[in-house]
Amino acid sequence: MIMSDSKALYIGHVLLNGEYVNVRMEHGVFTGVGKDVKPEPGDEIFHSDLMKNMAIVPPFYNMHTHAAMTLLRGYADDMELFTWLNEHIWPFEAKMTADDIRIGSELAVLEMIKSGTVFFNDMYWNTEVTWKVLDRMGIRGCMGVTLIDNIGEERIEASFDVFEKYVGRSSRILMSLAPHAVYTVGEKLWLRAVETVRKHHAFCHFHLSETKKEVHDCVKEHGLSPVRWLDKLGVLGPDCIAAHVVHVDAEELAIMKERGVTIAHNPISNMKLSSGFFRTKMVIDSGCRVTVGTDGCSSNNNLDMREEVKCASMIAKCNYGPEILPVDMAVDWATKNGAEAFGINGGEIKVGKVADALLIDLDNERFVPCYNFNSNLVNASSNEAFNTLICDGKIVMKDRKVKDEERIIAEAKECCKKWMK
Repeated sequence: MIMSDSKALYIGHVLLNGEYVNVRMEHGVFTGVGKDVKPEPGDEIFHSDLMKNMAIVPPFYNMHTHAAMTLLRGYADDMELFTWLNEHIWPFEAKMTADDIRIGSELAVLEMIKSGTVFFNDMYWNTEVTWKVLDRMGIRGCMGVTLIDNIGEERIEASFDVFEKYVGRSSRILMSLAPHAVYTVGEKLWLRAVETVRKHHAFCHFHLSETKKEVHDCVKEHGLSPVRWLDKLGVLGPDCIAAHVVHVDAEELAIMKERGVTIAHNPISNMKLSSGFFRTKMVIDSGCRVTVGTDGCSSNNNLDMREEVKCASMIAKCNYGPEILPVDMAVDWATKNGAEAFGINGGEIKVGKVADALLIDLDNERFVPCYNFNSNLVNASSNEAFNTLICDGKIVMKDRKVKDEERIIAEAKECCKKWMK
């Protein structure tokens, strides 16, 4: 199923930007894209058993999630964020073992592969477990080591040790420190986190201005909104990925733009937890880099990036008019912008870019007719049209089959029985 590292891959006659081309990739990058590109001796020639007519597109970048929370899918619905966290999610997570996190992370990576995602920006516990899952299953990611004040000094030190152990170990698997939010992390830990991140040229991933309560409480405690307080501390910078960013004003967005902060928009989670609507027009006008994330499965309840992009687009149109978020811009938010945020030379099917690709079945009923490919991709398609996923020049899903998927699903079913009593 997964091609050997030594072989180049050649894909003939696929639709790209309205014309049929041939594509060749070797050593993890695209080496040829065009009508005249030919296979070279020893190349693996891609062939699908299910269809002949396919398009090639950049895969999705899920810019904010908590992978192992697949095990909490549907566990606590119909409540606002702080009740959901304090009374349900954190007590559940306290019972999870490292093996539970492995099982949940494998299920998450499987779900993301099947839904066309090649990269995810994670924030969770036992980060080293998810790192090993990702290494084995072959897609990209940034593994966030969660930091919260109340876990105690011993666990905080252990968290920094994990970060130090894994940062820089892989070009495919990046590392971040993930101070959870302004309401769970104090000044001392924020400052230590960003100092450590910048020492290693890594990343800082956190929740920001997700709810009105978060903003109100931060102003009450620090005299400043979350964005302004973190800026005063010197936290904000181009190595920061801020999730949600719902309750902000134009001045705060100007600060984030100036600092180079990337915003990870999570529309479905925002709606499910009744956190509020993203200020799409204000954010676009600010010039901030915008990306898209699903959040975790307990607040979504899936990891389907195509569905997330559609919701982002429809909410924007409903609130600000039909032209505010064109479909091509929405696709860039979910692909190219995520790659740029992490300094990955990807998100496009071009010579010299990293060889990540999603092959789509154009004979699927939801791509017929095809007046506007990106409109079909975002507004009409389903995952059933996603035939093959390639990461770093290697096939990780072919004909919708992923290595070990039956075992992964069976293990997850068995694992969750203990919480269903």
